[in-house]
Amino acid sequence: MTGLLTDLYQLTMAAGYYESGKHEERSVFELFFRRLPHNRNYVIAAGLAQAVEYLVQLRFTRAETDYLRTLPQFHNVSAGFFDELLRFRFSGDVYAIAEGTPVFPGEPLLTIRAPLLQAQLVETWLLAMIGFQSLVATKAARICEVAGARGVVEFGTRRAHSPEAGLFAARAAYIGGCAGTSNTEAGFRFGIPVFGTAAHSWVQSFPTEREAYEALQRMLGPETVYLIDTYDTIAGANLAASLGRPLWGVRLDSGNLVELAHQVRRILDDAGLRDAKIMATSDLNEYKILEYLAAGAPIDAFGVGTDLATSADAPAIGAVYKLVELGDGDGKRYTTKLSEGKHTMPGMKQVFRYRDHDQIACSSECGDPASSVALVRPVINRGELVEPLPDVDAARKNAQECLRRLPLACRSLFETEEKYPVEYSAELRRVSDRVLAGLNQEVAT
Repeated sequence: MTGLLTDLYQLTMAAGYYESGKHEERSVFELFFRRLPHNRNYVIAAGLAQAVEYLVQLRFTRAETDYLRTLPQFHNVSAGFFDELLRFRFSGDVYAIAEGTPVFPGEPLLTIRAPLLQAQLVETWLLAMIGFQSLVATKAARICEVAGARGVVEFGTRRAHSPEAGLFAARAAYIGGCAGTSNTEAGFRFGIPVFGTAAHSWVQSFPTEREAYEALQRMLGPETVYLIDTYDTIAGANLAASLGRPLWGVRLDSGNLVELAHQVRRILDDAGLRDAKIMATSDLNEYKILEYLAAGAPIDAFGVGTDLATSADAPAIGAVYKLVELGDGDGKRYTTKLSEGKHTMPGMKQVFRYRDHDQIACSSECGDPASSVALVRPVINRGELVEPLPDVDAARKNAQECLRRLPLACRSLFETEEKYPVEYSAELRRVSDRVLAGLNQEVAT
């Protein structure tokens, strides 16, 4: 993992910490979001596996430090800083909420406790990866909630903001509940089921539609999915029905999907192909799927691309990464931010999930084990993985189980006034009050 894939100011601050002799000072940073994205009542935590991979593999090369030396921001920086980068190995601790867990504003998805230089350098990458995957996982959960028992396949790589974004969107969408993806690399790397057969160009490349269908069926057998709207959807459905088995089903990609699905279903049923499936694609999202199903469209599966891989209606999340503690033992100092609308709570935290609410508490507090679960768990200790992380299937299962326990209002497609209750513990409030009182006294003097 390249150390330069970050904002310049992370590196200038790191250099400043080194020159000031603060680079080894123990620090605690927390990654959380201040508010929910548009029309969201929760966010699904995702991206932890990539965050851990980044932290344990992060290195700087000689070529990278030589480049930094050429920048005017580093002309007054001593050679020792660049040697420090060449020796860089993450040696801190990481605590996190498990992937697939619904989280709410103020709750730390990820906590880094490490030397100040190390903890600062990783901010940009962590925010980008965890923020993006959490957005897509949340979007997928909403779509799958509406689709119900009907399968949803992520089709978004070609519309993602980059091929790499498409890869991690596929992973996040699977955590959020999708049955699989069209992205083959995601299947290879993460073990996610992959789906797909042929596009309109396949049909167009043959002299006749029949020849295209026959060739596809010979190759794919029971995995065959005919794309039937290249020329005439009803004619395509009749042709698919005449060829019979083996096939999985047909795909509709244009037109009035409700009306066409009814007509195609009758054609398939009349041909004795009642088990053949109808998949719908064409710029779908949770709202369109809700509309189609409310109209009784006999659609068995959905392929969702652009809206899912980009979380189009909520393409950004206000994730932040804030310093909350410095030092150890008697030298510990709590830090906070008091800017209007951007106030942060000081100190390293724990989140206790009760049956009907969450409590954000100091990390030293113990919740009631009979009625709550501590969500923030150790992941890395002194640079070493505590234990193997759950795989993507376990994260997906965790999301499904956690979402079932959320109130119905939280699972609405629209923002509701009935917010999931999140409270601060009395101890955390006392810490915050002490820190604020100390800051006010410092300002007064």
